[in-house]
Amino acid sequence: MTHKDYMQCAFDEAYSGMRKNEGGPFGAVIVQGGEIIGRGHNRVTSTNDPTAHAEIVAIREACKKLNVFHLPDAVLYASCEPCPMCLAAIYWANIKTIYYCYNRNDAAKIGFSDEFIYDEINKPISERTMKSVQFTFEGAEELFHEWNIKPDKIAY
Repeated sequence: MTHKDYMQCAFDEAYSGMRKNEGGPFGAVIVQGGEIIGRGHNRVTSTNDPTAHAEIVAIREACKKLNVFHLPDAVLYASCEPCPMCLAAIYWANIKTIYYCYNRNDAAKIGFSDEFIYDEINKPISERTMKSVQFTFEGAEELFHEWNIKPDKIAY
């Protein structure tokens, strides 16, 4: 299959979810070794899950299929440039390459703007619109200490 074929599969996912009223017009596939190992379309409104974006759904499926939490040899194809949440998940999954069709400006034109989030991330924590307070208490340091010395931890 070609890049165009894989992108068409991402679009097929987007059309499928949109036409079934499962969420917005977004689709993604993850490919490794010439095989699609994960598929996803936006399911935000049908599952009441704000994290159920196409890329996240596809990453979850691919990781489950391969029984791994990193996908360094995989490529992600998405109908649209990933939002900040999805981009972070792609980095966490260690995916090295993404291809997308529409960009964030195209998405904004149809009511899906992420600009507010990009702006918020660049602000100091104290200036963000969401209140964020660091809260520490006696004994809290023990959690990270225990992780740090845990001999059988699985690092990621």
